[in-house]
Amino acid sequence: MRIVIAPDSFKESLPAAAVARAIADGVRTVLPEAELDTLPLADGGEGTADALVAASGGHFVASEVTGPRGERLRASYGVLGAGRAAIIEMASASGLELVPPTARNPLATTSYGTGELIRAALDAGLDSIIIAIGGSATVDGGAGLVQALGAVFRRADGTTIAEPMTGALLAEVAGVDVTHLHRGLRRADLRVACDVDNPLLGAQGAAAVFGPQKGASAAQVAELDAALERFYDVVEAALGCAVRARPGAGAAGGAGAALLAFLGATLQPGVTLVMDALDLETRLRGATLVITGEGRLDAQTLHGKAPSGVARTARALGVPVVAIGGAIAAEAEQALAAHFDAIEACVTQPQSLEQALLEAPAALQRAGARVARWLQLAPRLRE
Repeated sequence: MRIVIAPDSFKESLPAAAVARAIADGVRTVLPEAELDTLPLADGGEGTADALVAASGGHFVASEVTGPRGERLRASYGVLGAGRAAIIEMASASGLELVPPTARNPLATTSYGTGELIRAALDAGLDSIIIAIGGSATVDGGAGLVQALGAVFRRADGTTIAEPMTGALLAEVAGVDVTHLHRGLRRADLRVACDVDNPLLGAQGAAAVFGPQKGASAAQVAELDAALERFYDVVEAALGCAVRARPGAGAAGGAGAALLAFLGATLQPGVTLVMDALDLETRLRGATLVITGEGRLDAQTLHGKAPSGVARTARALGVPVVAIGGAIAAEAEQALAAHFDAIEACVTQPQSLEQALLEAPAALQRAGARVARWLQLAPRLRE
């Protein structure tokens, strides 16, 4: 019996590698003879750089950048094995986990540091760059990111906005100047590993869907959506492009739109990029079962997240797939059931979020053991 364990991270709790180990430990308590193949995944968010650097035998390069609240911090970009390509994780420089929960406010955060990491990679001569944009703390429309690469934003009175762009500053932009964008961008191949397909604006847009996760109140969501619309009115007119309705434009608080409009980047599902690099299809061939999962199984799981990518590949190969979630959204159970053969929640009793995060390793072990007991039961079931 061979079981592939291929989860994503449990956001703000455990990285994917720790999740895979915990599930495997649980399975072994019930099926000690099983062959377990652990394969930590990512979908364009946290862990994407680790997955690709490990798969290619690459290394990381540290750089000092501007954090999401304007603070200076150390972040890293990955150099893939051949030495000509970089992987940059937005979460490393502009991530939500870098901001304490009580200080989260996407009106005040910037993606400037991510642009600084891209600039560092370009300065190092890397001409193929993958940018994983999941897990950001920002809803600045990617303005900070492109500002760090040389874009200039001006107010109606002609003055330049000198400070790193934030969600609140978007509404002040009346002019855009891209004549001083980093010269390395002319030769660079930029691919964006994106874990969602949301447009920029509206009910499914950057502010409405992701703003609350980043600390925005209902009033701030409305303010940010209006600011994004005004900003991209200016950008699209200046650059002669139309990006706001493109799938993925709303990713990372609108950074997807900026990467499309200013840098001509190509957006692709992050999970597909990672699965290809790790050769998931080959690993799944002949497996008895694949176990995947993420911190919360909900409607977003089915829109470019790692578990849905695993399920799609497993189904094509005829391998049963189980998804484990820290929580399962009740309203999404029917939709999830159409993609996974079974779903299982880690949390089995009432508890606070803080307690659930703290006890995640033990909860994942127990969930892995429960799945293993299903396998023990299966041969006894009659057709």
